[in-house]
Amino acid sequence: MFHQVLRIFEVSDRTGLPRSSIYAKIQAGDFPRPIKLGPRSVGWLEADINNWLDEKVSQSLKADIDE
Repeated sequence: MFHQVLRIFEVSDRTGLPRSSIYAKIQAGDFPRPIKLGPRSVGWLEADINNWLDEKVSQSLKADIDE
């Protein structure tokens, strides 16, 4: 099975969130946790980020309909 791993700058580019907001959302339980790649290196599974973005889009569209 092939997994694409994204580094923090790629996650930031895709989500539009700065690094500090990503880590704050992780602490709050509102963002996917990274996987450990090495002693000082982490990354995010692309599928986890895509799922998070899909969820945010769905929530936004639902909010627009409910208004």
